[in-house]
Amino acid sequence: MVKFAAFALLALVRVAIAIPAYQSLGGLSQREVDLFIRQNPPVVIPNPPGPLVDDSIRMVNDADHPFIAPGPNDMRGPCPGLNTLASHGYLPRNGIATPGQLVDAIQEGFNLGNNFAKFLVYQGFLINGNPLTNLISIGGKSPLTGPDPPAPAIVGGLNTHGTFEGDTSMTRSDAVIGDNHNFNETLFSQFVDFSTRFGVNGTYDINAAAELRNQRIQQSMAENPEFVFVAPRILSAYSEAIFALIFFVDGRQNNRQLTMDAARDFFDLQHMPEGFNRQPAAVDFPVVDPLVTTIFNQHPLTPGVNQGAGNFIPQPQTPVLSDFCGIYEDFVTRIVKGLYPNPQGPLLDALNLNLNFFFEGIAGRGSGCTQVFPYGQPSNASTPSAPAATGSAIMPTVSVTPGSNMTESAATVMPTISATPVSGSNFTGSAVIPAASATASSNSTGSNSTTST
Repeated sequence: MVKFAAFALLALVRVAIAIPAYQSLGGLSQREVDLFIRQNPPVVIPNPPGPLVDDSIRMVNDADHPFIAPGPNDMRGPCPGLNTLASHGYLPRNGIATPGQLVDAIQEGFNLGNNFAKFLVYQGFLINGNPLTNLISIGGKSPLTGPDPPAPAIVGGLNTHGTFEGDTSMTRSDAVIGDNHNFNETLFSQFVDFSTRFGVNGTYDINAAAELRNQRIQQSMAENPEFVFVAPRILSAYSEAIFALIFFVDGRQNNRQLTMDAARDFFDLQHMPEGFNRQPAAVDFPVVDPLVTTIFNQHPLTPGVNQGAGNFIPQPQTPVLSDFCGIYEDFVTRIVKGLYPNPQGPLLDALNLNLNFFFEGIAGRGSGCTQVFPYGQPSNASTPSAPAATGSAIMPTVSVTPGSNMTESAATVMPTISATPVSGSNFTGSAVIPAASATASSNSTGSNSTTST
């Protein structure tokens, strides 16, 4: 009995320490934040873009969006879709963008639905972006997201392992056992092999996706001593497996069957096929959710972590894939609150604003989730049924020095966080928060990082 109790405790400790997290702006003193703000004049940050006025099919690899290969200082990261959008100019070609630019780009370029777009963008931004400048790198850490507030801030971009980027990718290695940033030809060959064996006419379809997703999980279990597969990664891993068979398929076919030539274009070369058309209608949760469920149900799995290679320990106390509201609550109360345990003033206002934008996507899914306020309910917070934010954030413009070659910082340990909200927030819908607005339209500055999913 003692041995069992000790083992159970070890497993609980493992899930607390194995889920990577990163030092954040939350460690700053109020004086440091105030000083940073006083040194930068304000600009206005708008609410997220709404749905497309025209979400019909159209060619998106057009004359207005030519492919230009990224330069040596342009940021590219773990999402082949975002890499491609940057290379075609739907995003700033340097790979530094605001959340609003990301929402616009994935709607315009791939026809993601507005709720789904906001859910994806603000999830990534809350953990990898700079809330004091409203900028994020789609790759590694960059000075172009604005000068970092004083240490221990990291703001590592989407390359930061264990957040947006995670284990068991389809086309790159796990961080612990290889290069998790760059396209992996061996893994792509496996992608092709599984498409040949399981897909219709050698395409990557729903059956190939289910088998390859399971294969990569099994490989990570066997090879990665620090494999972590709990929320939110369990959701993103299955979601990204079906993104390619939706958004990388030309909308004129729209058959959920990705050819290997098109797969090579997106995953490796980071450009759209010639004459590529986006989806014929906006793709939101009602389309994505059933496909995710289908591939999961072919090989169901309990969330868990490895205690050494080949020793996978289930963590049934963490949210399962079907518990969407639980995954949302865990993300807000454990991950966001863990990154920013006691924010104040403008930092608190910025976080509350972005948490509300994130919940707009959650509520739009129609899951019946209750909005969570990790810092107490702001005085002007919208109701869960109508979470649209009011007002905008006022954020100082900052000047940055282009060309710096900053590298991604190492992960630090995040403990499990209590879900008890912190009261006392006085958020009013307008915030004074610093931003580096001038850099979001730059074409070629930052640090080089070319990665693919």
